[in-house]
Amino acid sequence: MDLNSRLFDSIRIKPSCDEPKSAEPACDTPGCTHPGLYRAPKGRKAEGQYWRFCIDHVRAYNAAYNYFDGMNDAAVQAYQKDAIIGHRPTWAMGANGAAAGTKRKTEPPRDWAYVDPLGILRAEGVGETARRAKAEPQRPRLSGAVRRALDVLGLDETADPAAIKAQYKVLVKRFHPDANGGDRSFEERLRDIIRAHDTLRAAGLC
Repeated sequence: MDLNSRLFDSIRIKPSCDEPKSAEPACDTPGCTHPGLYRAPKGRKAEGQYWRFCIDHVRAYNAAYNYFDGMNDAAVQAYQKDAIIGHRPTWAMGANGAAAGTKRKTEPPRDWAYVDPLGILRAEGVGETARRAKAEPQRPRLSGAVRRALDVLGLDETADPAAIKAQYKVLVKRFHPDANGGDRSFEERLRDIIRAHDTLRAAGLC
């Protein structure tokens, strides 16, 4: 082994274990000489600050600790109510104190795109949908008999009185025996058409 090698110059020696360690903080109890290894909160209005106690004195401190010491019942109830919202300020809906009396800032342009073919996410789309819904009156729900009568006439639920009357006349002329040279094979079909028309007239649709 070459003791003159340059490798020996880069060797670092581990510090001795006998070196003195940093001293532990002393217990904050007057007259106590034990190290203060345990933290204890100083209390209300001193949040984030701690005492340092030994094990015996931290036990005694915790046993007698009362965060609400010196507060009356009303103050304790107010604190507990405020704790529900994390002790943060709140405002009524539409009455934000920071924004009161100021105009809403224009929303900055988005740097992302979205597909909205129905215009649901656009204000004008929502308004247009509302206008269409308002322009189209709500049609009453039809009974099963009325729907079957419309089906006999070959119509759907959107048929108006004029369309019903016109379709009825067309079908009567088509299936009446006088229009078929006296052929009575369509009499049952004609009776169904007449009954269907009577049902629609009784429902006030024609």
